[in-house]
Amino acid sequence: MNNPLHILQTLDRHLTTRTEITLFGRAALALGYAPCPAASAATQDVDAILPLAWLAAEAENLDFWEAQHRANTDLESEGLYVTHLFRELEVVLTPDWLTRRVRIPLELRHLAVFRPATLDLILTKMGRGDENDLADIGFLLTREPLTADQLRAVFARARVPDIPENQALFLAAQPKVLALAKAREQGRPQTG
Repeated sequence: MNNPLHILQTLDRHLTTRTEITLFGRAALALGYAPCPAASAATQDVDAILPLAWLAAEAENLDFWEAQHRANTDLESEGLYVTHLFRELEVVLTPDWLTRRVRIPLELRHLAVFRPATLDLILTKMGRGDENDLADIGFLLTREPLTADQLRAVFARARVPDIPENQALFLAAQPKVLALAKAREQGRPQTG
C-alpha cells in the first residue's frame, strides 16, 4: 500500500473545488519518483509546502482546510494524516522554487499534486540533516545526478528560514550532502 496516495485520495474525496498541493518529505519521494524507496511509501503522513500566493487567497482555500480536517478524521484510525503544512518561508528552498515544481500525474478529481524540483527537494531535506533525510538525499542524487559544484551553487542561493537552529542544521548538512554527491561522481556506493 502506498500510504501517501491513500491519504491524498481521501483528501480528494472530501474536496468540492479544485485546488493544489505541493508535497515534500517522503510523500514527495513516494509519489514523485518511480520506483521509490519502500520507506517512502510507508510514511504515515503527507507534508506540504503552502505558497504565499495560495495562502493569500484565504477565502478561495476554505474548502481545502475543511477537506483536510475531514480526511484526518477518516484516516485517524489508520494512523495516517495530512500534517506538517508549512508556509514556503518556513522551508529551505530556492527563491524560484514555485516556477520549477513538477506535476505528479495522479488521477484525482479535485486535487492537483506537485513536488519541488529535485534540487529544491534536496534543500528541504537538509533542514534536519538526520540519517533518514541523508538516505533520501542519496536516493534523489541517483535520480538526478548533481555535481558538488551544482550543489554548492544551489546552497548559495537557498532561502533558509531566519531561525538560528535551521541555519545551523543547513550548514552542518552541506558537507554531508557534498560527500554523497562526490561518492556518486566517483562511482562509490552512497550511504547516509
